[in-house]
Amino acid sequence: MSLIEKIIGSLDDKREWKAMEARAKTLPEEYFNAYKAIQKYMWTAGGPTDWKEVHRIFNGILDMFEEGAAEGKKVTDLTGEDVAAFCDELVKDTKTWKDKYREKLNDTISRDQG
Repeated sequence: MSLIEKIIGSLDDKREWKAMEARAKTLPEEYFNAYKAIQKYMWTAGGPTDWKEVHRIFNGILDMFEEGAAEGKKVTDLTGEDVAAFCDELVKDTKTWKDKYREKLNDTISRDQG
């Protein structure tokens, strides 16, 4: 990894993110709004920390939303009524920001007591 990549991140990852965002913008409004709301929830409630997991999860959501929109379904037909629980299920087997912050807090307290 080059110094530039360490500072600004992978340019390939940025291109992939922009491509996913462009896909999201082509969704019907109900789906696009739901996608953005899910993103916001993931970032504030503890989404994945690893780019591969972020990519897998959001690409999966986009695939599902594109298919659901083509079939004329509502977002909640796909996610269920509890969209937060749907999101939590997507990240249950991956390391999240919440996990990272939890470890950091515990390490800090342990160090201060040791």
